Amino acid sequence: MAQFGKGYAKRSTPSYFMAIVGVSLVLFLLGLLGWIVINANRLGENFRENVEVQVYVRQNISPKDSAALVQFVSARPYVKSYEYITKEMARKQFVGTGNDDFMSVLDQNPLPASVDFRVKSEYANADSLNKVKADFSGNIAVDEVKYNKKLVTNLNDVIRKVSLILLVVTVGISIAVIILIDNTIRLAMFSNRFLIKTMQMVGATRWFIAKPMDRRAVINGAISGLIAIGGIIGIIFASEQWIPEIRALRDYTLLMAMFVVMVLLGIFISFISTHRSVLKYLKMKLDDLY
Repeated sequence: MAQFGKGYAKRSTPSYFMAIVGVSLVLFLLGLLGWIVINANRLGENFRENVEVQVYVRQNISPKDSAALVQFVSARPYVKSYEYITKEMARKQFVGTGNDDFMSVLDQNPLPASVDFRVKSEYANADSLNKVKADFSGNIAVDEVKYNKKLVTNLNDVIRKVSLILLVVTVGISIAVIILIDNTIRLAMFSNRFLIKTMQMVGATRWFIAKPMDRRAVINGAISGLIAIGGIIGIIFASEQWIPEIRALRDYTLLMAMFVVMVLLGIFISFISTHRSVLKYLKMKLDDLY
């Protein structure tokens, strides 16, 4: 049996090498798509979190009531960031956009003070923003609550369509990846079919024959996953050097989860495909191997 082990190792090295390369390339493509999906989701969240709500303060309201309104806004669970805009700041913003300074013809500033805030991404939809407006309805310091309804509707429609397209593409490529990895492993095992059958003919049990090959499949799957991860990390750093702005989209938690899935997928499919191939050749007659 020791001779079989040595012969097996020598014969199978080339096919295992090609299997590792093939599985690595397929996992790399899957990981590249996963990285694109992660960035797309993060970009969608960033767009949603730029939705701004303006809470206009009533004229002649007391400083105490204005401070209470600011405190009220800061405590809301849907607020990501906020800023209190005084009447003078509102005038400067108005003039800064290219408009004439109305103070040359008016005795007082007609623009109201406001509390402008950006909502968290999960609240950037029409239903949630309507509830946000209702949350301010009973506040005596609030004159009006506004946000760009058309922007919110269009933004969510675009994100929904892009997410659907990415989902379909991801499912399709995931299925293709599983099939390609399975075919790659089965092709690698095809070159070992006579070795498997010979070991069976000299009395080796199925477990004895399959165990080293299954173990090797697990190792090869893990190696393939790590090689693919190295390629993805290289692509990420190269992309961030070329386009520094995408660094803001990096999500370490999702990237780590994707890397773990890549390794586990490589191990699982390699193991299942190898074990199935071994059992298949063990069940076949010798003449059918040719």
